[in-house]
Amino acid sequence: MTIKNNLHETVTFAGGCFWCTEAVFQKLKGVTSVIPGYTGGKIPNPTYEQVCTGTTGHAEAIQIIFDPNLIPFRKLVEVFFHLHDPTTLNRQGNDTGTQYRSAIFYSSETQKKNAQEVKADIGQQKLYPGKVVTEIVPFTKFYKAENYHQDYYNKNSYQPYCQYVIDPKIQKLKKEFAAEVK
Repeated sequence: MTIKNNLHETVTFAGGCFWCTEAVFQKLKGVTSVIPGYTGGKIPNPTYEQVCTGTTGHAEAIQIIFDPNLIPFRKLVEVFFHLHDPTTLNRQGNDTGTQYRSAIFYSSETQKKNAQEVKADIGQQKLYPGKVVTEIVPFTKFYKAENYHQDYYNKNSYQPYCQYVIDPKIQKLKKEFAAEVK
């Protein structure tokens, strides 16, 4: 079952630090909401501190609400694969642990099929030197992160982490996906 809100759909991505992925996907035309949170684990209502231990099974993730008439699901998946390293198991940059794994949590068979196709295309294009390890798994439950994680980049763009880690991702987005940027 695809999660829909009128004409909108929802997808959940995990690609390392949710501050980074939130900032990137907020910039896309057709994306109406990006919510950082946790998914993929067994513990209900996890906190950031619990997730950081790597013992909850949850990943830092973002839930994206989008208008598929303005940005197709496949385009979101392409952006996802281009804006993080999908070949590093349980790691993005200096962030390590299962909470930083690469995963697409699909909410329909169509999303699953499209995600698998884009993942295969990325592997065939040899965009990265290693094998793509991104999990493509069914969506179950999403827990919104604490308020101080919401809209983090827009509220803290002056912070060194934002300048050194997030800004380059946004510049890459603008270069590689200029037509999709707001």
